[in-house]
Amino acid sequence: MPEDHCVGYGREPYRALCADYPGPDVYPRDDFRVEWGPVFHRGRLDGSARVLVIGQDPAQHETVVRRILVGEAGHRVQGLLRKLGFDRSYVLVNAFLYAVYGQGGGNRHRDDPAIAAYRHRWLDALVGEGGVQAVLALGGLAEAAWRSWLETPAGTASDVPFARVTHPTQPESSSGGDPARRAAATAAMLETWNTALTRLRPAITEPDLDGPLEPYGAAFVDGDRRPIPAGDLPAGTPHWMRARSGWAERRGDTVAQKRRTITVTVPAAETA
Repeated sequence: MPEDHCVGYGREPYRALCADYPGPDVYPRDDFRVEWGPVFHRGRLDGSARVLVIGQDPAQHETVVRRILVGEAGHRVQGLLRKLGFDRSYVLVNAFLYAVYGQGGGNRHRDDPAIAAYRHRWLDALVGEGGVQAVLALGGLAEAAWRSWLETPAGTASDVPFARVTHPTQPESSSGGDPARRAAATAAMLETWNTALTRLRPAITEPDLDGPLEPYGAAFVDGDRRPIPAGDLPAGTPHWMRARSGWAERRGDTVAQKRRTITVTVPAAETA
């Protein structure tokens, strides 16, 4: 059976953007994992995107697949997009082109003009297509990226509805392994997601999916996490990379080893 796949970056201006991206002169090695290369986007680049999602930075799953938001955060965002009415007509970009390295690296470079200048070119192109009806920012760094663009000539002309939500994996990162704290943080996060859905859903005039808005409860339930569509990823990506997370980990006995080592584990069922 034929399988869909991302057609890549052959269309302008994205072809030029991928040929002329910033390197270590803009993204310092002390704060970004530039050695793993840039990860540009996920979703539609043909003008059909109705929702723009801004994330933070790529992690190990994204580094392997070369598309953003494909790990646990991506599966949760895919469910959020579905509740907003979309299973295809969206596009996702990050505040940072490279994975942040070290605590505080993102905040230190939140307002770097050279980082922003390249990111603004992507936002100019995506919003300039004219089809984006809503913008969703995942966390504070993503919101700062959007508000920075709003101060540009193209941004000042935009009136696209916007909402910020808590980052999808904030409950895990903030709870220190404590289940009760994680549950409370998840409930608080999903409340911000419901608020964003209520704000943005009325602005959507061309959803992919019909039906009433179904808000989140206080915890994730079956169906709230969604697999990454094959059409979002490069041709030949194994289906298990789309359907689950946890298959990529940074490992090493030293800081240097862990920085340069990502292990990929194929699920046992795939080799049985």
